[in-house]
This record gives sequence, C-alpha cells and structure tokens, in this order.
Amino acid sequence: MNMRKEIRLSGSGGQGLILAGIILAEGAILSNLNSVQTQSYGPEARGGASKAEVIISDGEINFPKVREADILLSLTQKSFDQYSHTVKNDGIVIIDSTVDEKNIDTKNAKVIKVPIIDSSKEKLGKVMVANIVALGVISETIEGVDNEMLKKAILARVPKGTEELNENAFELGRSLVNYAY
Repeated sequence: MNMRKEIRLSGSGGQGLILAGIILAEGAILSNLNSVQTQSYGPEARGGASKAEVIISDGEINFPKVREADILLSLTQKSFDQYSHTVKNDGIVIIDSTVDEKNIDTKNAKVIKVPIIDSSKEKLGKVMVANIVALGVISETIEGVDNEMLKKAILARVPKGTEELNENAFELGRSLVNYAY
C-alpha cells in the first residue's frame, strides 16, 4: 500500500488534542499500521498553545516529528496562524468555523472548514468533546485507519460513563465533513 500520513492537531490547552492524538495513533495501531505520537504544550496548561503530532505508516517510521503535515487540524486562530505554513502542497487543512483562513497561504491545500466547537456545544451540549468531533472529521479524510478501530481506541480512553457521548461526538464529526464549507 505504501501509505504514510503526517498529522498535526493544534489548538489551545484544555481542548483535548493530546488525547485525540493518542487515540488516533492507537486507532492506527489497531488497524495494523505503524504509528508514533508526540506532543507539546505552551507555557500554560489550559489556554496555552497545544499540539499533538501523529505519524501513521504501513512502513517503518524513522523520525517521530511531523516535518510537513499531510493533515493539519486547527481549532484556534492562533494555532492556524502558527502552523498553516507547515502543510504539504496537496495537504488537507481542517479548521474550526471560527478560524479565518483568508490571509494565510495554505498553498494548494484543501481546506475543510467545519463547526467543530459549535456543533459540540449545540448538538451534544458539551464543548469538551470537540476533540472527538475533530477525530470524526479526520477519520473521513484519512485512508487506512479503520473507523471501528478508532472507535475502539476512543472508548478505551474516555472517562467511564461518557462512552455514548463520545461515540456520538465521533459520528457527528464524520457527518460534518459532508457539510464542510
């Protein structure tokens, strides 16, 4: 198959993107792919810059950091401004509907703009599952990672008692891709 994807999840601390990166990597491993996940936080735990990087491949992974992202997720304007220039020419940029992508050069990347945060709040009543909604969006843009394995990884990592909410969040994210603008 010769598949390799470099994915950067970015936003602010407290949005659960580190957990989303861990889940994405585990979903890839459960799908019989190789995966590595790294993360970094800004100076504050909540509200500071946050990013998780995931590399998924059917071959060896020799370097654990994303050089040029195949997929960039940005949930905040600040993270988009900081990382949009790191996307491959033919990459995919997934941004929350609150992010203005007009002034930034995203090369020839496909931009998928979806209301991740608002949908979490309005449709599910919990902004805290925006990271899982974002995973649902990502799952529709990446080949090789089985959605059932991704769900299995989600359910293994979320707090007990929130499984149904998180499963609904994942499916909501998947459905948002059809209405991207």
